[in-house]
Amino acid sequence: MLIDLNNGKLPKAMLVGVPTPEVNDYENQESLEELKRLVTTLGFTVVSTTYQRRQNVSGAVPLGEGKLKEIAKVTGGTGIVKTGPVIKKTKAKLKEEENNKKEEDLETDEYSLEEEDDEEIFDPSKKPDAIIFDCELTPSQIANLKSAFSVEVIDRTGVIVEIFSKHAKTREARLQVEIARLKNLAPRIRESGSSERQGSGAGARGAGETDIELDKRRIRDRIAELKREISSIQKEQGTRRKKRSDQPCVALVGYTNAGKSSLMRRLTGSEVLVADKLFATLDTTVRMLHPETHPKILVSDTVGFIRKLPHDLVVSFRSTLDEALNSSLLLYVIDSSDKSWRTHLEVTKTTLSGIGVTEEMSSIYIFNKIDLLSQKELHELRHEFPNSLFISTRNDKDIKMIHDFIREFFEKEMSDDKLFISYQTQGAIGDIRENLRVIEEKHENDGIYITVRGKKEVIKKLKERYQL
Repeated sequence: MLIDLNNGKLPKAMLVGVPTPEVNDYENQESLEELKRLVTTLGFTVVSTTYQRRQNVSGAVPLGEGKLKEIAKVTGGTGIVKTGPVIKKTKAKLKEEENNKKEEDLETDEYSLEEEDDEEIFDPSKKPDAIIFDCELTPSQIANLKSAFSVEVIDRTGVIVEIFSKHAKTREARLQVEIARLKNLAPRIRESGSSERQGSGAGARGAGETDIELDKRRIRDRIAELKREISSIQKEQGTRRKKRSDQPCVALVGYTNAGKSSLMRRLTGSEVLVADKLFATLDTTVRMLHPETHPKILVSDTVGFIRKLPHDLVVSFRSTLDEALNSSLLLYVIDSSDKSWRTHLEVTKTTLSGIGVTEEMSSIYIFNKIDLLSQKELHELRHEFPNSLFISTRNDKDIKMIHDFIREFFEKEMSDDKLFISYQTQGAIGDIRENLRVIEEKHENDGIYITVRGKKEVIKKLKERYQL
């Protein structure tokens, strides 16, 4: 992946959209704008954008002949798709071809400008370092496009995988991203000319394996190794999740850059990374609601969603999204200032349904960034979604409103009970204060009479544990 700096400057990228008949002009522009933000997050500067409508993106290349040549004029390529395997060349052969090319250039330099006055002259200073497509390309399509453009060609999936790779912080997230990268890489390994077979010849049985077969086997072995390591990590996570299963938990879900991390930071007082970038955070964070409640309420911030999210990444982050599946309340955080928020919400709900989240789960929409809306827009939203919450994470009153809503939601499921704890019972009072809210407490000669509020199942467990 081409992401290095060129003499202190960001690498340049040209974006190419290939909308099909079911994609209208507005959706195409929105998708390209989103790709631009993804590419910028990755470290490129976007110098131009183009698109061509096609019936489908199948075939040797997803573009027509005219569009290929149009882009090639900018990249300095031929615009012609070369077929056949790439043949390995010796250093001597490459040197000879380079010298021949220089001689040809000298011979044609004197008259080329006069003969091609009508032709657009290639400007190396405007040449992009990469052509990035707003769709998923097959390995052969990428190879064909590279031969036509003579620059790096990346598809949307490759961009997202690379961003995930840069932003993953925890051990599990890094392993998950590596699996996705290897799965993305495996079909893109191509023969590079004369590929010798290992193990063939005198004294060896069978034809042996080619270089490409060896590379693919190494990738399969590495993926299997990573999966075993992830399984071990997930087992530990499952144990931790089981330990806190009795605690009330709320999960923040939504489209990437909707403001989940900002809300998480304000609700929990934690130093969660906040940045105006797509996929700024990938790792699920679980913190306690602050100011602290009794019983304690956990808040988890999940990875954001995006259109055309690669399937392998959704599968890879299944365990991360399990936090949402195991929560009692889902807060759908929506960027109300984004004109495409309805599409973003649909993407979020579709992705969550894929991991088992159903409509029956308790949830509420939280329209964030209302400070960027006009009074008319806000009034229309409130009228359309009367049971939703409308906030700006910059407003302290709005944060308190969310805090109160969460606390009251869980209190609806709680009941009161009276307990008696003798002075000889060790550890009971501390456990009760940790998991239940103490409404009233009286110290008598024979022990402590206490009125508590909490979930019935938690009260029942404590009674059984301390024989209350």
